[in-house]
Amino acid sequence: MRAITMCCAGLLAFAAGTARAENGVTADEILIGQTMPYSGPLSGYSVLGKIAQGYFDKVNAEGGINGRKLKLLSLDDAYSPPKTVEQTRRLVEQDEVLMIFGTLGTPTNSAIHRYLNGKKVPHLFITTGASKWADPKNFPWTMGGMASYQSEGIIYAKHVLRTKLDAKIAILSQNDDFGRDYVTAFKRGLGDKAASMIVAEAVYETTQPTIDSQLATLKASGANVFFGVAIGKFGSQMIRRSAEMGFKPDLFIVPTSVTSIATILQPAGLENATGLISSAYQKNINDPQWANDADVKEYFAFMKQYMPAADAHDTTYAGGYAGSALLVHVLRACGNDLSRANVLKKATSLKNVSLPLLLPGVTVTTGPDDYLLFQQLRMQRFDGKSWVGFGDLIEDE
Repeated sequence: MRAITMCCAGLLAFAAGTARAENGVTADEILIGQTMPYSGPLSGYSVLGKIAQGYFDKVNAEGGINGRKLKLLSLDDAYSPPKTVEQTRRLVEQDEVLMIFGTLGTPTNSAIHRYLNGKKVPHLFITTGASKWADPKNFPWTMGGMASYQSEGIIYAKHVLRTKLDAKIAILSQNDDFGRDYVTAFKRGLGDKAASMIVAEAVYETTQPTIDSQLATLKASGANVFFGVAIGKFGSQMIRRSAEMGFKPDLFIVPTSVTSIATILQPAGLENATGLISSAYQKNINDPQWANDADVKEYFAFMKQYMPAADAHDTTYAGGYAGSALLVHVLRACGNDLSRANVLKKATSLKNVSLPLLLPGVTVTTGPDDYLLFQQLRMQRFDGKSWVGFGDLIEDE
């Protein structure tokens, strides 16, 4: 089992039997758990655990949360649901963490969804946008930490309808809740035109070595719009192999989880990625229009001080930076009542919260019946060097 190094001294003390109040909170510290794919097919996204570590280091250096230091126990689940269950049970039952925060992946979080809700453990701001995370009636202890895949899918469909009236659309998707949510929403956004505009669809399994056959089928459809819902190594494969096959649609749309230049686009070849369309609710740290923005300057200063060995221009880090800031906001709002129930209460009563790096006009508001954090997005295009935003905010109404 791999744990982020920040935990070492404190966790050794815990293992030795140092007294700790129930649910990971003492007079001196707050213990937070998560799993991340430090190995396996999505290991590139493990930087999200590292940025949380760095952000908590910053908060601790500034005095912590009401005098308490944050300790993160981040364990490797290799993006394997059975491993996620094993590690999460350890975090809850042995380490007695206050909450599970930021765990990555739809299948992995699905594996612990019922367990954490049954235990009434906050399962907050997880790194997946599947629609199931916004179900307060049945799973009140779970909240997503991204724009929902359904909001994203609808907004991409709106963009197609506005810009490509002669669209012939091909769709590639991962065969799980991640892929299905995007495709369902995209079709809903197209409305009555979905049947005539969509000319081909293909799915892939994460156990497959390549997606070449699916891409060949989609190319043969004659599509001039490609919606590619693939992540990790499959996202890189999709972009690289499409170009190599000569599949060059007028619009090539990818989800926000495929926008990391360092982990997705560089392995695919930046020349192959040029022209990709996606969306964002955060300022792009590499977009020249934000070069003098106070948030962006503060982010780069943070990376230099707390994560000097990391690639500060990797936008995956920027996403984790904002998510960590949101959790800190919630914990500060709890005051001295750091019960699990109060953590959930504060997370579900956010009012127009402005976070570092959010686009102008984008804030976070939640309620007991509304767990969706981000419902406004702006389109962006990759120009070969960075993602450049264009147009106004589009809202999933």
